[in-house]
Amino acid sequence: MAKKATRESYGAALVEYGADKSVIVLDADLSKSTKTEMFKKAYPERFINMGIAESNMMSVAAGLASTGKTVFASSFAMFAAGRAFEQIRNSISYPNLNVKIGATHAGISVGEDGATHQCLEDIALMRTLPNMVIINPADDIEAMQCVKAAIDHKGPVYMRFGRLAVEDINAPDYKFELGKGVTLSEGNDVTIIATGLMVGEALKAKDMLKNDGINARVINIHTIKPIDEEIIAKAAKETGAIVTCEEHYIMGGLGSAVCEVVCNTCPVPVKIIGTDRYGKSGKPADLMAEYGLTAENIVKNAKEAISKKA
Repeated sequence: MAKKATRESYGAALVEYGADKSVIVLDADLSKSTKTEMFKKAYPERFINMGIAESNMMSVAAGLASTGKTVFASSFAMFAAGRAFEQIRNSISYPNLNVKIGATHAGISVGEDGATHQCLEDIALMRTLPNMVIINPADDIEAMQCVKAAIDHKGPVYMRFGRLAVEDINAPDYKFELGKGVTLSEGNDVTIIATGLMVGEALKAKDMLKNDGINARVINIHTIKPIDEEIIAKAAKETGAIVTCEEHYIMGGLGSAVCEVVCNTCPVPVKIIGTDRYGKSGKPADLMAEYGLTAENIVKNAKEAISKKA
């Protein structure tokens, strides 16, 4: 099966939906890597290279949005969420402006770029902001559609895209719904809730667990904020144990969001798969294995969660 990085999907989607003349794309001198160069070639009059000045880029995006434009501000996740946090907070989220942040190269799978570029805290940062919507697509099909959903949504959106090519997990007729989780497989023994590229690992883990006689429910949470509380509460009630999987710190990300829902609705054992340490330079596959972001570790944690069921 062909693989495609979701950052490639981001660039392609900007071109597909960029015919809308209200759409403007800004980039912090990384258009070849963020793939916004596709939009630049198609609509050069609505593309602005802001240089290596992410904080200023977010302020300019806010200004343009205040005039009625739909503005995409693009950079690596580390710089978009980290360096420009104050401007996102005060100039975009607080006034609830129509700025869409396209954050690429998120997570440990950035690989050789190392710890300084492997953003593992961006979801946690963005979750603290009122008005902010957070989307973390799992594949090309979902990434393409999430850009359109971001355009249709009035208000700030943070979209998280990866550098590593991934296989499609969704069918061609898939329909993205903002704020709605997707049940990819049914099961009553344990629920695996995943986001981003970890959805593929969750599906592999489901097959491995089935070989051991364990039926796992797999849920793709592409919208981390607002999160689909109904699908999570239902899974907690019906399976009695949950494992969450994310390419992010275990603090403040998907796992934390799921635990908040579970504690308020149906308390059950929850195991969070992520990391609590900085990344480092290495091959993406090697790093994913070292940091436990694998189907094998999901299986291990699923069995532990089941053993703690009431």
